[in-house]
Amino acid sequence: MLVSRETLIETYFPEKKEEILRYAEFLTTAGIERGVIGPKEGEIIWERHIFNSLPVISLLPLGASLVDIGSGAGLPGIPIALARPDLEVTLVEPLLRRYEFLVEAVEGLGITVFHGRAEDFTNKTSFVTARAVAPLEKLVAMNRHLINKGATLLAIKGENAGEEAKKVQGAQLHEISLESLPLGRVISVAKRA
Repeated sequence: MLVSRETLIETYFPEKKEEILRYAEFLTTAGIERGVIGPKEGEIIWERHIFNSLPVISLLPLGASLVDIGSGAGLPGIPIALARPDLEVTLVEPLLRRYEFLVEAVEGLGITVFHGRAEDFTNKTSFVTARAVAPLEKLVAMNRHLINKGATLLAIKGENAGEEAKKVQGAQLHEISLESLPLGRVISVAKRA
């Protein structure tokens, strides 16, 4: 059964409908103008980017802190923060142009933006998210300092997630089916005991 975008927004962003609509509009205008996303991405922003960011929310406990590394256009961090307002979300972005875009995008949303690389972020956090940043092995290396402090890496991956997970000791593949959304694949990596 095909569900309308409006129904999905109501389902996943019940407290932040206006905010997610404003963010999507900002992505498809300023995001394209500033080269943060490609010109053809505007047509598929909801399905490929915003809703694709959501499966990870099922793995996050109430009130958790989360750092989204290589946030770029704010994906998955901003949709996660708007779907789950109970979370404390920080976006980490090394490129100045994207950092400035993010600062503008999150204005008034209660989301923090850190200008720097993942390796430069040293605050304690419960979870680290990444989407379309790097292969899993590299993500683990980039975030080892946070994982060693107790954070769990949650990497949103595509159809080859199983193959990537096999290459990293302790990686666990989660295939997540949220109501009316395509299957999501998230690989978690936590500190080894």
